[in-house]
Amino acid sequence: MRVSVIIPCFNAADTIAVQLEALANQKWSQSWEVIISDNGSTDNSMSIVEEYKTRIPNLRIIDSSDRKGPGYARNMGAKAAKGDGLLFIDADDEVAPEWLAAMGEALSKYDFVAGRHELKKLNEPEILRWYQLENCTGAVVENQYLPFAGAGNMGVKRSLHNAIGGFDGALLLVEDVDYCWRIQQRGTKLHYVPEAIAHIRLRTNLIGAYKRAWKMGTCEALLYKKHRPLGMPQMITWKTFLKTAVILTFQVLLLQIRDQESLAKWLMSFGWRAGQLRGCIKHRYLPV
Repeated sequence: MRVSVIIPCFNAADTIAVQLEALANQKWSQSWEVIISDNGSTDNSMSIVEEYKTRIPNLRIIDSSDRKGPGYARNMGAKAAKGDGLLFIDADDEVAPEWLAAMGEALSKYDFVAGRHELKKLNEPEILRWYQLENCTGAVVENQYLPFAGAGNMGVKRSLHNAIGGFDGALLLVEDVDYCWRIQQRGTKLHYVPEAIAHIRLRTNLIGAYKRAWKMGTCEALLYKKHRPLGMPQMITWKTFLKTAVILTFQVLLLQIRDQESLAKWLMSFGWRAGQLRGCIKHRYLPV
């Protein structure tokens, strides 16, 4: 088996058929398989997957319900995989027609790759403005430390995945950032594959967007605590907390939250910073 496509799944009945339909239409001359790692779904996600077994070669379902989290689900999928290369995508997105061939060929040249994120197909313009992603054109993110990419469009050699112990199951979010950093700390470069396009779906529910921002902030504190001794610069400071608090307060007092878009931006900013503060306290990470 050349590559294994691994999809963590938890209650994705509303979206997984779109992703499976996209996979059913992929064309590539090499052998490949698809592994659905069921992280404890209680809807009819798996019955939908079963319907595609006649259309997608080597489609399998494995049980990863004994521990919650996409990182753990991916690890269980990787453990069951037969491919020399592992391709990670998500159950609520949609890969483009040439995605498999582009990622598969890239993994024949490099050990660690990431494709391009496209956001306009599955998201309304207003939702992109919520997240301030109207002009997003890629997947690899540069920051003060090491670049990273989302696990919704990522490929890695199986041997490298095993060498770092897979995804950190303690991180329920930003586990892909940690994964990218740990691989690069071993000296392996992250290669960008712009031809491998995945259409990414963002959350459109205000409460869901807020909760994700909160969880992300909480997990970021643990991520930074983990990597700070390894050379990561300080990325959370008390000044940023104070500055954000002042800005958010004035936005309320000056009645700048006037529509759903401004409310979404305010909630996500508040949730992210509040989550970071909660994470710093919970994980005993001291910003300076």
